[in-house]
Amino acid sequence: MEEFRRRVVAGQEITNPSPETLRRLASHEEQVTVYGSVNYITRVRNRSAKFTYIVEDGVRLGVDQQGISRERALELVDQVHAYLKQKSVIRLDRQMGTHPDFRLHCRLYITAEYARIPLQWRLMLFEPENPDKEPDLMSIYVPEWPERIIFCHPEAGVTYILGTDYFGECKKSFLRMAMYVVKKRGWLGLHAGSKALRVRDRNGHLKEVGFILFGLSGTGKTTLTMHDHGLTGEEGVVIRQDDVVMMDGRGYCYGTENGFYIKTEGLDESQLVLYRAATAPGAVFENVKVLEDGRILFDDTGLTSNGRGVILRRDVLSTDDRIDLDKAHRLIFITRRNTIIPPVARLTAEQAAAYFMLGESIETSAGDPTRAGQSKREVGTNPFIIGPEEEEGNRLLEILRANPDMECYLLNTGSVGAGPGFPGEKITIAVSTHILREIARNSITWQTDPDWGYQVPLQVPGLDLDRYNPVTYYSPEVYRQLVEELRRERRQWLAKYRGLKPEIVAAIEPPGN
Repeated sequence: MEEFRRRVVAGQEITNPSPETLRRLASHEEQVTVYGSVNYITRVRNRSAKFTYIVEDGVRLGVDQQGISRERALELVDQVHAYLKQKSVIRLDRQMGTHPDFRLHCRLYITAEYARIPLQWRLMLFEPENPDKEPDLMSIYVPEWPERIIFCHPEAGVTYILGTDYFGECKKSFLRMAMYVVKKRGWLGLHAGSKALRVRDRNGHLKEVGFILFGLSGTGKTTLTMHDHGLTGEEGVVIRQDDVVMMDGRGYCYGTENGFYIKTEGLDESQLVLYRAATAPGAVFENVKVLEDGRILFDDTGLTSNGRGVILRRDVLSTDDRIDLDKAHRLIFITRRNTIIPPVARLTAEQAAAYFMLGESIETSAGDPTRAGQSKREVGTNPFIIGPEEEEGNRLLEILRANPDMECYLLNTGSVGAGPGFPGEKITIAVSTHILREIARNSITWQTDPDWGYQVPLQVPGLDLDRYNPVTYYSPEVYRQLVEELRRERRQWLAKYRGLKPEIVAAIEPPGN
């Protein structure tokens, strides 16, 4: 492992530069907005999932992971370190997490021409207690490398990022490695936002309910995590995290980051919390349309539909000085489908583990832009798992069984009833945030769905459910066909994970089977 984790010897090392120095170093690429924030245009504008590998060196790969041989990886490592001896390199040290039980010292090395990347990454994490100590995790980043390839050696705690200048690769490299660290502890690293809703329940008691929200990019995870749900007065929201949390066996969720990395497509004042933070002077954008006079056009996707921004925690309303969530009382699995998935369903522990494994959603431009809008499945809605994926689902089931106060829900942010000539009845942000608020209040009346066995709402206070009942949009024959097609797809997907507990697989079968 030492061959991978060797110290970088640079032609010149710029050690832990200030934000002002980083911005000056990146000034040749910046566009200044009317708000005083900056925007950068990159060559690569989405993650390079097809070019990402795990080094096959003492690590079992999952079904959906690509391996690279130790020999090939070491060949590249030797070439990279030889190259960096001639280069000016920025070294930046940051800390992930703030809890005594979860703090990781992270170190980034990157060629100085790309100072905009550490400028953004600096905003995402915290000041380290001792920047000179040996890092727990390290990424070595050469955006100008002629070959695009990213490879992670999880046991060594190091990632090499070559041939791409997309900031998301930097951010995710550390989160990927951190999730592997906690997996070895028996925890779960989850691609999920976290928040607490303070509400009065149906009996009038004021209580705080912890939520974690799973979802791939483009499904509304960030929008829902950052929403205030219309709560005022004694009731309210506290936003904890937007992207990744680490959950232990008690359901305690350790936060990881200080900043928020948001998609900007369609951002407007209807998403008030996000919009205010995005129009603050401290934000840093990538691939967002900025006019010569500094105006930002969030709705212009001419550069890419994957425009991004790093916003500061202090600029986000409803945050406080904590990033941890004391308990995940409610787990929300967000999907985006358009036919027979209801707006919300309540799940048993076994069903929750199954839907976690299914990770159903749509592809977005952040992952594979050539398949944007098409159906997609990703275990845990988490493309950064290392090791056999079924271990994650099995562990989640164990945690849920040990914590009966943790309830799980499937939330559809797409449409219902789509068919020829009809896109479906859209499930709006207002509907989804309303449902989450009523889940927190425990005010929904439920009934069992005869096809899937999960519970669907019979009544949601303040919501007209008739518009969102999938059964009413199809003939009985067509509805049955859609059910069977979806069940067949799910069976095929779960069959890939041979170590998955049988009760998880059985959870998608017809009730009574």
